Amino acid sequence: MSTTEKQAHRRTELMVSSGWLKAIAAVMIFGFLVMAFLAVRTYTAAMPTPEKVVTSSGQVLFTGDDITTGQEIFLRRGLQEYGSIVGHGGYLGPDYTADYLRRSAQNVLDQLTNAGTRDPHQALVDMMRTNRYDDATKTLTFTAEQAQAFNDIQKHYAEYFGAPSTQYGLIPNAITSGQDIKQLTAFFAWTAWAAAADRPGHSYSYTNNWPAEPLVDNGPTADLLIWSGLSLIALLGGIGILFAVYGRWSRSVGWHRAENTTVAFRQPGEVKVTPSQAATAWFFLIVALLFLGQGLLGGAIEHYRADLSSFFGMDLAQLLPFNLARTWHVQLSIFWTAASFLAAGIFLAPYISGREAKKQHVLVYILLGALGLVIAGSFVGEAMSIFGFKPAAGNPLFDMQWEYLDLPKIWQGILVVGLALWMFIIWRGIRTRLAREHRFNLPWLFFYAGLAIPAFYAVGLLAGTDTNVAVADYWRFWVVHLWVEDFLELFTTVMVAYIFVLLGVVRRRMAMQLILLDVVLYSAGGVIGTMHHLYFSGTPVETMALGAFFSAFEVIPLTLLTVEAWTFLQLGARQESGSSAPFPHRWAVMFLVAVGFWNFLGAGVFGFLINLPIVSYYEIGTALTANHAHASMMGVYGMLGVGLALFALRYLIPPGRWPEKAARVSFWCLNIGLAWMSFATLVPLGVIQLWYSVSNGYYEARSLDFINQPGNAVLEWLRLPGDLIFIIGGILPFLWTAWLGVRYRVKERTLEVPEEMLYFEEATAGGSSAGGGPLGDGGTGAGGGPSRYRSDREGGGGGEAT
Repeated sequence: MSTTEKQAHRRTELMVSSGWLKAIAAVMIFGFLVMAFLAVRTYTAAMPTPEKVVTSSGQVLFTGDDITTGQEIFLRRGLQEYGSIVGHGGYLGPDYTADYLRRSAQNVLDQLTNAGTRDPHQALVDMMRTNRYDDATKTLTFTAEQAQAFNDIQKHYAEYFGAPSTQYGLIPNAITSGQDIKQLTAFFAWTAWAAAADRPGHSYSYTNNWPAEPLVDNGPTADLLIWSGLSLIALLGGIGILFAVYGRWSRSVGWHRAENTTVAFRQPGEVKVTPSQAATAWFFLIVALLFLGQGLLGGAIEHYRADLSSFFGMDLAQLLPFNLARTWHVQLSIFWTAASFLAAGIFLAPYISGREAKKQHVLVYILLGALGLVIAGSFVGEAMSIFGFKPAAGNPLFDMQWEYLDLPKIWQGILVVGLALWMFIIWRGIRTRLAREHRFNLPWLFFYAGLAIPAFYAVGLLAGTDTNVAVADYWRFWVVHLWVEDFLELFTTVMVAYIFVLLGVVRRRMAMQLILLDVVLYSAGGVIGTMHHLYFSGTPVETMALGAFFSAFEVIPLTLLTVEAWTFLQLGARQESGSSAPFPHRWAVMFLVAVGFWNFLGAGVFGFLINLPIVSYYEIGTALTANHAHASMMGVYGMLGVGLALFALRYLIPPGRWPEKAARVSFWCLNIGLAWMSFATLVPLGVIQLWYSVSNGYYEARSLDFINQPGNAVLEWLRLPGDLIFIIGGILPFLWTAWLGVRYRVKERTLEVPEEMLYFEEATAGGSSAGGGPLGDGGTGAGGGPSRYRSDREGGGGGEAT
């Protein structure tokens, strides 16, 4: 028998029905086939970029190169983190698509009125909605009035971006070059043209008549209303089916454990750690420091909205303009949560395999250095780009990219390489376990979920600064949505389930079923649901139809999590009452409970509120969008990142040094601060802004005049107590805990995990003892071969004692 045959022969059996794998294959194949279809439609039917824009007399007004260069200037100077384009970007400045459309429409209307046109408004509508793009020559023709408006609006943007003060939250004299202003205006003008001109063969614009602009008769389309209604029907029907299925199989899938076992938890001082696990203490300290930086930057961003002119008497924008603060704030939210996930994966690997690979900790420190290099390099590059250092322009080390993928292209690439290195570390750590497991059992699910993280983040590299807006949005939202809301959700579920298996709280088979159910439910809506971000990006209407319908299904798994939350909470009580030793992870589990709460509220309720096309049409880029982003990103991935850190730090910090009070205070203050942020400011302000957008216009709702209204300013100031609670009471105790992890971390210099190193011991009802292996899930002891390994398809969390 060959070596390969021997290895295959000793693999364990699949612990669940093969029907699960067929369901996952069907969902994934269907989802990505539809995404491939939408990719083709996006490339072929996106709003076209003309090679030149001419007047009716044939004079060239601006070129396609001007549009692309203007787009690059928009990104390079961080304006995507100040205002927005086609609804996506920062929320202090205006949406420049809506801004140019309103200014050009008003300018043309004034020209027509002054010329004595009989019905100037109708003439304006006819002019702006008529599509004069010639696909054969790639030429777009502007009327004389539109050309005059373009020239006049250049003067407005020259004054706006060239202001010698920080009155708009930007650095003084941000953009003063006449050529740069012309190209920037060309970019705005092109998106505004696409927002008003009818798509060929249709009676609505390339952006599905977004933004709402009465001057050019932009209003909700029939598709917008119909697909909003069908989305609601899909949601109600899906939830009904969910409860029907849940009622039938609720005891087969979910957070349950055997009732006839008593668990004695190994206390932190009894659980040894490996060198690579000890190295993760530095990761968690960096995580906490980045978290603190993000929180402080978030406070600065909010102060700009409460008082644009002064930061408690200091002109903050001279050193930290709004767009730089928001860039770093957004980037840090990704960096620190991702770093916590990476460290948690490294920490779990030795317990999964029952051993540690030689010199594994050296690779962990290399990864930590690479993470620090990416953060430092990207921050310097972003600052130089926003401050307009001329040598930085056009350099991939410094040029900023699209929102959320702001870090310059070189650093994006290095980050992808770093994530690949992380997966190599994980593979190296668990390869011996993978070799003897069925390729869809729990260790392999852990590996696959981790592998998706670098793979799907790398997709963002396809969105270049010179890529058509619609195409760039298609690819970057693979990262913003598909990477975050589907595959990070999957990795979240795998790690939480694995931790519970390690602790003997749930059985392996049950954990696998929960993970596979997560894949089916999240992917059924989450893959195609990515398109709900592209309703108004210049993509064809199929994007809106499919995005709206399938994004409604995203709420269904979150509803399931809410139903299961009660069982999840009961696990805590069982852990205390059913154990002969104290449960050491009370606050880590509480953070996991918070993840479930915010998943439903922040991602589910707040997300569905803004995902309906008819709502999104009026509210995109308002405080309701920010509310969903904060409640879901911090509420789900932030709480999980802290919870994972506390789980690992509980074993890294000696028991006598463990700061129980700090963990408790951090939990309550982070949750109270986040809730305060949402319900004291973002929700009420977002509802007011939505009402203002519907009644007065989207342009008005996004203006600084609206933000600076006295009542709105009061709402912005009301967020201050919540921010202080969040930062002082929530982040600082977590930072202190992480510091203790570095200062007092347990150091173990063995390359193999001793077999007696268990998370728990289990006594069966019959009295025989069974101990969880180093894995706690029926794994082998350290270095245990196949003869010592048994499948626990019928056992509950622990391998049979030998």
